[in-house]
Amino acid sequence: MIERTLDPKTAKLVDDMLQGNARALARLITIVEEDGEDAHLVLGQLGPTGRAHRIGITGPPGAGKSTLVNRLTSCARQNGLRVGVICADPSSPFTGGAVLGDRVRMTEHSMDEGVHIRSMSTRGSLGGLPTTVHGVIELMDASGKDVILVETVGVGQMELDVMASVDTVVVALVPEAGDDVQAMKAGLMEIADVFVVNKADRPGAESLLVGIRSMLDLVCHGDGWRIPVLATQAENNIGVEDLYQQIWEHRRFGLESGSFEERRAHQRHDEFTAALQKMVTHQFMQTVAADPQLAACVTRMNAGEISPYEAASEVFRTVSQKLR
Repeated sequence: MIERTLDPKTAKLVDDMLQGNARALARLITIVEEDGEDAHLVLGQLGPTGRAHRIGITGPPGAGKSTLVNRLTSCARQNGLRVGVICADPSSPFTGGAVLGDRVRMTEHSMDEGVHIRSMSTRGSLGGLPTTVHGVIELMDASGKDVILVETVGVGQMELDVMASVDTVVVALVPEAGDDVQAMKAGLMEIADVFVVNKADRPGAESLLVGIRSMLDLVCHGDGWRIPVLATQAENNIGVEDLYQQIWEHRRFGLESGSFEERRAHQRHDEFTAALQKMVTHQFMQTVAADPQLAACVTRMNAGEISPYEAASEVFRTVSQKLR
């Protein structure tokens, strides 16, 4: 197997991005989103990252997540921090397209050189985030961002990928939307580091706040962090500063307790596993395409003569022997 290296043009983009060039960052994000071999080569040039604090904002549709992200971005900028924003939008199951509208929602920051906004299509991912979001986070971190805000599509009982991508998970709920039931669903209680009841001027907000706090009293948190439950009105910029301070308090707690580094270690291991799986799959498929015997095996499987498991076993056995 011939080992590829980055072409000079892309290597120059990496160098420029590491110096804080926003245009280079945008072009490299596009390469990473395409998730090809060049994406792996680009990410391999970054070296260790992890300086930026990564914040996930998740919750059901209509909870005001985009407005919260917008307000938190303002808080960070007022404190002199450089911000990366990643907004996941659901994609069509038929065309893969999506309406990527967060630049419209965040017009006050779209021209700010200290803020880089990127909307990403989920491209069929069921976890609430695109599978390539880890690479985009790494790029933003390497480019010099101090804070990275990641807004997910939403939370049901499956869309929990955000926990594997960030340092602090903010779960935003809203009154009058059945969120007292949503909050009890499997997964939500486990992933939240901070609960927010947004649009807290609506009827039912106090009941929702009391309900979440009561449920949290019944949950044992292994790392000792007591999950705060906050009321916000992001549209009117009420309570957002308290939320911002709680996020940084969670970071301080994590650094002191060791839970921050433990979470990062789990995330690095997950990224390593995912990258290895992609590389192995790519190598195997290249070998299959170049080997008439293996290609015939796949043809027989497509014709229904053998099962996918038989075909996979034969391909794995043959390719493994070739790679020894």
